[in-house]
Amino acid sequence: MHQWLEDFGLGYDRNDRSTWKSEHLPEINNKGMCLDYAVTHEDFAWEIRAEPGVLSVFETVLNTEDLIVSFDAVNFGLAGRKDLPPNKPWPHQDQDPTKNGFRCLQGLVNLLPNGPDDGGLIVCEGAHLLSQQFHKEIAGTETPIPAWNPEWYGFTDKGMKWLEDHGCRWTKVCAEPGDLLLWDSRTPHYNLSSTTDQSRFCVYTCYMPVTEASEEELQRKKVVFEGWFGTTHWPNCKVMGRNQASRNGEPDPHNRSEPRKKPQLSERVYKLTGIPYIKTQA
Repeated sequence: MHQWLEDFGLGYDRNDRSTWKSEHLPEINNKGMCLDYAVTHEDFAWEIRAEPGVLSVFETVLNTEDLIVSFDAVNFGLAGRKDLPPNKPWPHQDQDPTKNGFRCLQGLVNLLPNGPDDGGLIVCEGAHLLSQQFHKEIAGTETPIPAWNPEWYGFTDKGMKWLEDHGCRWTKVCAEPGDLLLWDSRTPHYNLSSTTDQSRFCVYTCYMPVTEASEEELQRKKVVFEGWFGTTHWPNCKVMGRNQASRNGEPDPHNRSEPRKKPQLSERVYKLTGIPYIKTQA
């Protein structure tokens, strides 16, 4: 991932922290996420999705080999950046609050040592089990945070108090390089930036049974893959990106419409795009 940043050609140097700022980097938001430049389809991202130790976990948990994968963001959480707004807690769940029960298992592959103060994933333990009760009791009693897509809900101060009153505890998840972190999409969570010299890099990756995707969603997923666009964590392509980053309020002149190093996918991994499952038109 350092190599990808250096090859961007803006002067980033992994060994020179004076280059760890916007003028030397692609657009990376204050939460560390890079959403554009076709980065989600770079070969390093697909190598992680294809990693047997990652794929086999989802095959086991979801009890099928017929899976599709998300084309989600890549996180470049460079430590010590002063050129971005503070990354304040943004507790949310990535599942429609009107749809109850388990629907999706979110995940990320951690790539650098990630201790208690190195930024990263914060989860509200056990809150997914109270999700239906929470949304039933909180509905109509608060001014909701505007949702940027239907599969998202932001927790207000009132919602946070409800979680506290019901014994839910927030926990920082620590991890080693190569660890796969998983959580139910109903789980309240957010990330924080590192307060040490240790950066945080990870690739978000999520799989679901292809049977959970409609024919229309598979067709849209084909458009997304062939256009080198990104998605949210939902593998059935609920939302698609456009590779249109902005810099200083203007389209970034360094935008890319395809990955610098395109992935070479095996037959098994290509199935994760969903394309082979599209029904042949008569």
